[in-house]
Amino acid sequence: MSDTLGTDTTTGRQSQGTTQVGDAAGEPASPTSPRAAARRRGRARMRLEIALLSGPPILMFLAFVIFPVALAAFYGFYRWHGYGAPTDWVGLNNYKLILTDPAFQQVLWHNFLIMVLSLVIQGPVAIVLALLLNQKIRGRSIIRVLIFVPFVISEVIVGTGWSLMLQSNGAVNDLLQHVGLGSLQADWLANPKLAIWTLMGIISWKYIGFAVILMLAGLQSIPEELFEAAAIDGASYWQIQRSITLPLLGPTVRIWGLLSIIGSLQLFDLVYIIWGQYVSGTAGTSTMAIYMVAQGRNAGNYGYGSAVAVVMFLISLIVAVIYQRFVLRRDLRGAVTEGAIS
Repeated sequence: MSDTLGTDTTTGRQSQGTTQVGDAAGEPASPTSPRAAARRRGRARMRLEIALLSGPPILMFLAFVIFPVALAAFYGFYRWHGYGAPTDWVGLNNYKLILTDPAFQQVLWHNFLIMVLSLVIQGPVAIVLALLLNQKIRGRSIIRVLIFVPFVISEVIVGTGWSLMLQSNGAVNDLLQHVGLGSLQADWLANPKLAIWTLMGIISWKYIGFAVILMLAGLQSIPEELFEAAAIDGASYWQIQRSITLPLLGPTVRIWGLLSIIGSLQLFDLVYIIWGQYVSGTAGTSTMAIYMVAQGRNAGNYGYGSAVAVVMFLISLIVAVIYQRFVLRRDLRGAVTEGAIS
């Protein structure tokens, strides 16, 4: 009898303990438990914070990017002179004219040429300068500042200054004459064979500082232990750069490449200030943005100019998507995981 009672009591305690453990283990899954309620409140608070922080930027993006693009697409279907309600419907004629216009095809070629030359010229030079400035040398802080200064100077100042120096009687030709290199004097701005290279020189001088700063930031993120281990194993300086630095610097280079591509496709200010809308066409430096202003606003055909803006937007979007799909794919893979989403 006593044995039976003892067994029942022990079993009851064990069952009670098992029930308590089961309740504790199952508490998070219960929709009415305090822990589940706290978790729901935490999720709601997180969603509210995300909405408050991302709401204003999203509204600004919709107001200043998406809405103007949609409005330009709407005006692109009309022959509109910039005032009053558009009533002269032309459908897709503006877009057909853009794609069949030899002048637009020429400026499109200029943009793609500038894009390729920017990548080929600025990228290697920026990497070499970043590698040099990443070494412990005297005055490297001052050199970094001097390289970055052209990037922060206004495009108007840069364009005006270079246009004055590169004229036929400007400072560049005068300097060549005084140093005994008068045979190298040229019409840097109007000669179609030299103008595009003049433009590339100005663009490289202006934007190389931004690329160098990005590369330096990428180099600073590479652990020093990797270089030390490679040096201990007997690797030379160039072997270390080729096998460690450049592969680990790849994400930074690819991000800079995307920014350079988008900037090249939308280039306007320097060309407009230095060459203007008329000289740029004959000098071979005109771009899609110059074409848009010349054929749109200055010609009084805002509907056609709006259609050109839409075409520029679509070209930039397509190039960016292709670049992201085939170049940035390895950098974006795994950036967002299911665990982060949940």
